[in-house]
Amino acid sequence: MAKKTNLWQVIKSVAASVLGVQSDANYKSDFEQSSFVPYAIVGVLFVLGLIGILVLIVNLVL
Repeated sequence: MAKKTNLWQVIKSVAASVLGVQSDANYKSDFEQSSFVPYAIVGVLFVLGLIGILVLIVNLVL
């Protein structure tokens, strides 16, 4: 069984995956974790944050 990851490692992994710079070793390590729930929660929050930032930028420009 793989070593449990902490919140900071999950955030870094999700950010790297979203940006397309996740290493193959980290990608495999993520899939060896016992639960995908932390990755799903952080992923949804990351995407919502990105959408919020984009909406804010568009509203400031227009």
